[in-house]
Amino acid sequence: MVVDALSLNNFRCFEATQLKLEGGISLFHGNNAQGKTSILEAVCVLLRLQSPRASKLTDCIRFSQDAFAIGGRLRSDDPAQLRFQYRKSGRRLLVDDEPQKRGGDYLRHSALVVWMANDDLALVRAGGDGRRRYLDFMASQLFPGYRDALKAYEKALRSRNFLLKRDASPKWDQIDAYTQILHQHGVVISARRRELIDQLQPAAAESQRQISGSDEELEVRYESASGEGDDLTATLAARRDEEARRRQTVAGPHRDDLALLLHGMPAAQFASEGQQRTLALALKLGQTRLFLDIRQEAPVMLIDDVFGELDPARRNALMAAWPEASQKLITTTHLDWLDDRFDHAQRFHVEGAEVAGSA
Repeated sequence: MVVDALSLNNFRCFEATQLKLEGGISLFHGNNAQGKTSILEAVCVLLRLQSPRASKLTDCIRFSQDAFAIGGRLRSDDPAQLRFQYRKSGRRLLVDDEPQKRGGDYLRHSALVVWMANDDLALVRAGGDGRRRYLDFMASQLFPGYRDALKAYEKALRSRNFLLKRDASPKWDQIDAYTQILHQHGVVISARRRELIDQLQPAAAESQRQISGSDEELEVRYESASGEGDDLTATLAARRDEEARRRQTVAGPHRDDLALLLHGMPAAQFASEGQQRTLALALKLGQTRLFLDIRQEAPVMLIDDVFGELDPARRNALMAAWPEASQKLITTTHLDWLDDRFDHAQRFHVEGAEVAGSA
């Protein structure tokens, strides 16, 4: 699928902007803090109903406004006109001007997305939140029902944590009602994450070798926080005293993690910065290969300021591994790394939330 038209209204720094995209490679260049990344973010929000940069979509509303809207046209065997309108009080989803009742109904008409960014290094170095978001973003696109299970789990988790904090002496009969909901949806989440990582492992390992140009042995391992057999009900019952003391849910998929090992050693502690950057790219490239293998569909690739931190060899290896059929939207602060592979790329200069196209 290809996004060949994009409109932004009151999204981030953009008041009203319309773009025509040709497919293939589109380059957005300019100084920092001019709006380049926000264009890629808008595409992600339009196609997947979530931002890779903000946990709340209210953060994407332009200053002093109360709503934003994004529209786009998808060119494919089954073309569609998508529109996403969002305000604090709710959202409106339209496909070919027809309202959609559920997010899943809307997403069935959308495209797969891979987001690659300079700050993906946090996947290796930082805590588990980013790695869980990476898994959830991928699993929601691959597995029907995953997104609904995750949303139901997160809603029950908020209610359970509220009850744990509300009373001086926890009311376990009320809390346990939400424990059952956590277990019901947590089993689905854990099973899908395991399946996903089993499929991701060979794809990410091959990507690591390809980008690094050496035999770097990458292992990706799932670390469940639900206890033996993913029996979250039993695990939480056994840790009731700890929960009463800490006033929060201490186990479950919201505490899962992804172990990243190079040559059997934790990459965050023992890999060089270059190896860590390669590993982060390998995870995203592995995601791309899974989409191709499982869904037989080339994803839209949103690539935010990645190349400035890569040496030429790794940069060339990454570009060689991209799926040729994928549409690629790329931001960069400078163009001196470009070569003849980008001669036919569509180019846009972004300055002060204004976008100017050039041949």
